[in-house]
Amino acid sequence: MQENDRIVNILLVEDDEVDIMNVERAFKKADINNPLYIARNGIEALIMLRGGNEELPQVPHERRLILLDINMPKMSGLEFLQTIRADKDLKLTPVVMLTTSNQDKDMIEAFDLNVAGYLLKPVTFSRFVELMTTLNKYWSSSEMPN
Repeated sequence: MQENDRIVNILLVEDDEVDIMNVERAFKKADINNPLYIARNGIEALIMLRGGNEELPQVPHERRLILLDINMPKMSGLEFLQTIRADKDLKLTPVVMLTTSNQDKDMIEAFDLNVAGYLLKPVTFSRFVELMTTLNKYWSSSEMPN
């Protein structure tokens, strides 16, 4: 298997600019070189995953991973998750919730919609880097459908 086969195309669906910057900084600090695509809401994310809009970059179909916040405008993370799970072309895309919501009902609904993980955003940046490093090691070594 070649090095390129281990690239994971990561779509971060997040509306908070500070959290977006934290993910970008954590990737840089942890030397994570996987492509990172950013959608600021679920509707943008769907366009980026499905293609067809030249204004937004399209996330390659191979080895996709979505990092998804729950609390967003226009379409919540859980609504987005319901939408992709009902889409025959997107339903198998791995999704990891990356959120501040520690409410049991959100967690249960996310797992009912087959999330690959549910991670609470850490308070400190160093913890955030650790979390992104661990996540990257796991997904980079995982077998994923193309």
